[in-house]
This record gives sequence, structure tokens and C-alpha cells, in this order.
Amino acid sequence: MTELTLRESEISRASVLDRTMHNLREAWRDMADWREGLFSAAPSPHLPDKDAEALKNQMRDCLEARGGEVSARARAANLGRVYLSLNAQGRQRFLQILACEFDIDRKAVDKAVAGLQKAGADPRERAKAERALRQALQPPRLRLLTQLNALPEGFLFLVDLREELLRLSKDDSTLAALERDLLSLLASWFDVGFLELRRITWDSPASLLEKMIAYEAVHPIRSWDDLKNRLSADRRCFAFFHPRMANEPLIIVQVALVHGIADNVQTLLDESAPVVDPHQADAAIFYSISNAHEGLSGISFGNFLIKRVVDELASEFKNLKTFATLSPVPDFRDWLDRKLNEPETGKDAETELLTAAERKALASAAGTGKEPASLKTLLQTPDWTQKPELTKALKHPLMRLCAHYLVKEKRDGGPVLDRVARFHLSNGARIERLNWLGDTSDKGVAQSAGLMVNYLYKLNDIEANHEAYRGEGKVMTSSTIRALLK
Repeated sequence: MTELTLRESEISRASVLDRTMHNLREAWRDMADWREGLFSAAPSPHLPDKDAEALKNQMRDCLEARGGEVSARARAANLGRVYLSLNAQGRQRFLQILACEFDIDRKAVDKAVAGLQKAGADPRERAKAERALRQALQPPRLRLLTQLNALPEGFLFLVDLREELLRLSKDDSTLAALERDLLSLLASWFDVGFLELRRITWDSPASLLEKMIAYEAVHPIRSWDDLKNRLSADRRCFAFFHPRMANEPLIIVQVALVHGIADNVQTLLDESAPVVDPHQADAAIFYSISNAHEGLSGISFGNFLIKRVVDELASEFKNLKTFATLSPVPDFRDWLDRKLNEPETGKDAETELLTAAERKALASAAGTGKEPASLKTLLQTPDWTQKPELTKALKHPLMRLCAHYLVKEKRDGGPVLDRVARFHLSNGARIERLNWLGDTSDKGVAQSAGLMVNYLYKLNDIEANHEAYRGEGKVMTSSTIRALLK
């Protein structure tokens, strides 16, 4: 098998998205023509003022909904084609026009509120006033987005549009309001009951394998041999698909069928390792769960996927007794660095974070022979994971701090801070074990200090764990984790 790197094959998330946009343009080409809209030709890519005014008029034209269904679809297709013809600057202007010019009419809202107050206790008048208020609170842009959704591949178009909005809305409250409107629409249209679980194999269509490579967000797929290894007999890969996005995987999960709970991802992904008889394996290890479309973030279907995959695996392999993950701790180093760089007033950060014994061990490993040793400096040592004395001294403090981070650090007293832990805990898992030097890749060291964690899905406890976490904020842990927290 030829070693074909991602750079050589030019496979990237961007290239897949570019092709998706091209397919949308092709799908809508026969439905609309520039001459049928208010543009005599495609607008300039950056949407200058002249074209921006024409765009506003075209949006109003869509809202007036003159003519029959064919005319309405043609106008919506024209509008979608305008967006697809623009560059990044032009798309941002398009979205700002949609957000600002077609927001709620606040005068109409005030009038409707006054009407509700005037209606008093009369049931008929109150019901009429409430309907008027509901209508006034619906911004016209929602109707425009709904028209776009009705186009072929319109749902995918709006998912990608929201992905762009998520990036742009961080510093723009108007675009943030449009993003929330779009999220509410997508959530109302998205029913997990319609999701189809499909297995991805080496014999799957090349276009699907290409998307699997492009969308892999946890452990980048390095070559075609790497991909083939992940699809071998002792591996399983599944993806969810929605009828409105029939050829687009929504979330992809990769599973290894092994003996015992895996503790090192490099060992797990070793292409030279012998293939295990999957029917003899006793553990299914979920080592990568990738959301393929950022535009669907905030719409929960991960829990549904994990349960479906567990059921599928348990049905096929009767020897499986353990279902667990081998997961990164992607924000641990960021949290630790903040702690090291922002000490409490009048206190030394490392004195607060480390015990006296840990500081002494780090000083000895660093060769200083005296306190205080700088944890921050030691973690910046090149290739520190390859230095036995240093890794030995770092192991206990980093394991202890990581356990604290996963279990105790929460957002405003609510859910846990770590996003991967949040996902698995809300799905009914418990934090089972931390694995020292479980991922020694550059990414693993930079994000997680080389640590990986096993979340255990114990089938009889999933519902109870889910309820305890969602209802009480209780984080379920093993005795091993609890020992680290002492």
C-alpha cells in the first residue's frame, strides 16, 4: 500500500467544504438564473454598496412571496447563489444585512405588547393579542432561512452557514442573535429519530473515506495505510446520517476491539501490530468521536449515537464485556497554564498547586537540588516525555492535578469545565482511569501533557449516572480517580 500523506493527496476539510459549495451551486443552477433576480450578473465577491442594496431588495422580494411555489424556490435559489458567489468579506456583509435589516420590528412589538395589556381578562381579545405578539416577535429573517432550507441540500447549506456565523459572531452581537435564530431552526428540524447509523469500511465509497479523513478531529489520519488500519477486522467505524444530508456524515466514531481497557493511543493505532480476532476481544474502546459539522454544535445526538453503537457491537460480538473510551483531555494544559500564570494575590502559584514532596521531587529531577522547582519551566523542556527522571517526577503531580481538573473544575458551578468529560458524563459514563503518557504525540503533549482518560460505560449504570450528573451535577468516578483526589 502506497504511503500517501494528506498533503500529497490534498485532502483537507477545506477542500471537502469547497466541493460541497460547488455541488450546491450546481444543484441550484437549474432552478435560478441571475436574470430572474435583481442582479443582472453575479455580484462582486466582496459585495460593494451597490450590490448590497440590490441584495436587500432581493431579500425583500423573497419575503413578499409573489407567485407560486416555483417562483418562490427560484427567488430563494437566487439568494443562495448570491451567498455562494461571495468571498469571506462579502459573506460577512451578506450576513450582517440579513441580521440587521430583517430583525424584529420593535415598534410592532411595542404595539403588540400594548394590545395585550389593553385586552385585559377577555379570553377572546387576549388570545388575539397573544397571537399578534407572537407574530411580532418572529423576525423576517427566519422566513428567509426557512425558504433556503426548502431548496435541495438547503439544510446542509444552512449548517455550513451557521459554522461561519459561529466564527463571526464572537465579536458581533447582531450576528450572535442571527446565529441563535438559526440554531433554534436547525434544532426544530433535526429529529434524532431520523438518524441512520451506517458502518464505514475500506470498501465504502471513496468520497466517504475522503470525508472520514477530512473530518477526523481527534487523531489525524496520516496516510491511506493509517486509514486502512483503522478499518481492519478488529476495528469498527460508524457514522450517523440524516435524510436531509444523506451523503454527509454528521458524527463519526472509531472503535478498537481489544483485550482489556487500552491505555496508550500510539499502541492502539500501531499499523504493525497484529490484527486481533474481534470475536475473542472482551473490550470495545471508543478512541475517536468526531463532530463532522461545527454548524450542528449545540444540537445533542452524541448520547443517541453511543447507545446505538454499543447495541450494534454487543449484538455482533458476544464476548464484549467492557465498553470504554480512550479520550484526550484537550484543555488540561490551557487550564494548568492559566493557574501557573495567574496566582492568587500574595501567593505563589506552584506553592498552591504542588505539595512539598512534589516540589522536592521536581527540583531533584531538574538537577537544581533545591526548591522551588518550576513546573511551568519543566513542562516547556523539549522532549520532556523522553527523559525518565523528569517523567517520573512529573507523573504524580500532573495525574493529581488532571484528576482535580476533570472532577472539580466547573463552569460557574454547573457542568464540568472539560468539554470531552462533559460529553461523556452527560451520556452516562464514569471517569475510570487516567493514563500516564497515553498520548506522546506533539498534539497530545501540548494539549493534555500526554495524559489520556478512560470513560467507562457500564451498561447497567448508564441511566443512573446520566441522571446523577444532569440532575445533581454529580461526577461519577472510580476508586482509582478518587484516590488521586485525596
